[in-house]
Amino acid sequence: MSTGDEPLGPLDALRTPRFAGIRTFARLPTAEQVEHAHVAILGAPFDGAASFRPGARFGPAAIRDASVLLRPYNEPLDLSPFAAAQVVDSGDCGPNPMSVASAHEAIQAAAGELHGAGTRVLGLGGDHSVALPLLRAAAARAGEPLSLLQLDAHPDTWNEYFGEPVTHGTVMRRASEEGLIDPSRSAQIGLRGPLYSPADLEDTAGLGFHTMLAREFDPAAAIALARDTLRSPVYVSVDIDALDPAFAPGTGTPEPGGLTSRELLAVLRGLAGAGLNVVAGDVVEVCPAYDVANITALAAAAAAYDLLGLMILGLSPGSGRRR
Repeated sequence: MSTGDEPLGPLDALRTPRFAGIRTFARLPTAEQVEHAHVAILGAPFDGAASFRPGARFGPAAIRDASVLLRPYNEPLDLSPFAAAQVVDSGDCGPNPMSVASAHEAIQAAAGELHGAGTRVLGLGGDHSVALPLLRAAAARAGEPLSLLQLDAHPDTWNEYFGEPVTHGTVMRRASEEGLIDPSRSAQIGLRGPLYSPADLEDTAGLGFHTMLAREFDPAAAIALARDTLRSPVYVSVDIDALDPAFAPGTGTPEPGGLTSRELLAVLRGLAGAGLNVVAGDVVEVCPAYDVANITALAAAAAAYDLLGLMILGLSPGSGRRR
C-alpha cells in the first residue's frame, strides 16, 4: 500500500508492455493499493433497464481493456492527471442483474461510500439507467442539485417504458423529479433520431433543459452553450450513442447523424478553463458485442480520460496542472 506524498500512478508502459498485466482503467492501481484517492473509477456493469440491444453490462470491461493505450500526459488539457492526483480503479460494484432496484441500490451504495471518503467518482456503465444511482450519490455529497452536461442521442426524459418508471430512457426525468439535477442549469447535446411524438422534445424543454440537436451541432456553439448554462457543481454524463454509429457502432440504441469522436472530445475539453467544478460523471452504453475493431470502447476510454482530467482540474489547489 502506498502511503507516500506522491500519487501512485499507472504501470510504466516503457517497462511493462500494455498487453500485459491486470486490466484496470489506464493500468491504474486498485483502491486497496493506496490509503486515499482523489478520484476513483467505478464499474457499474448493469444493463437490465435497456430497451433495445442488451450487452452494456460488458461495457466496463471493454473500456478498461481499451484504456491501456492511454498515456500519462493529457496534451489538450495540459495535465498529467495521474501525477496531479491519486486516481484508482475501484473495480465493479457487483449489481444484481435481475433487479433494477437492487442493482441501483448497490451502485449508489458503492458510489456513496467513495464520495463519503472524499473521493470523486467516474462511473463506467452499463446502460444509462446507472447514471441515476450515481447522480443520487453525487448529489448527496454535494448537498445541492447538480448541473448536468449530457452528451447523448436521446434526452432520456420519457416517463416510462412498458409501465416501468426507471429505465435507461427515463433516467433524466427521474433525476429532475428527485431534485438531483437543476434542469435550468443543465445542457443536453447531440439529440437526434425519430421520436414517439413532437411532445417528446417539448416535455424535455418543459422540464427546463437547454438542448442542442445533432443537426444544429457546431463545436464552438456547443462549448458556448455548456459554459453559459452550467454552474458548479457539475455532473457530466456521456452516453456513447452521442457519437454517430460510424464512430460508435457498439452501443444499445444507435442513431445515425451523430457527433464524431473529435467533436465529442472537443466539447469535453472545452470545459477546461471555464471555472467549473466537475465533481462526478459517467461514460455509459458501450456494448462490445456490437463493436467493430474496438472503436466504440476506444472512444469511451478517451472520453473517460478527458472527463477524469476535468474532475482533477476541479480539485482544491495543489491538485491542478502538473507535468
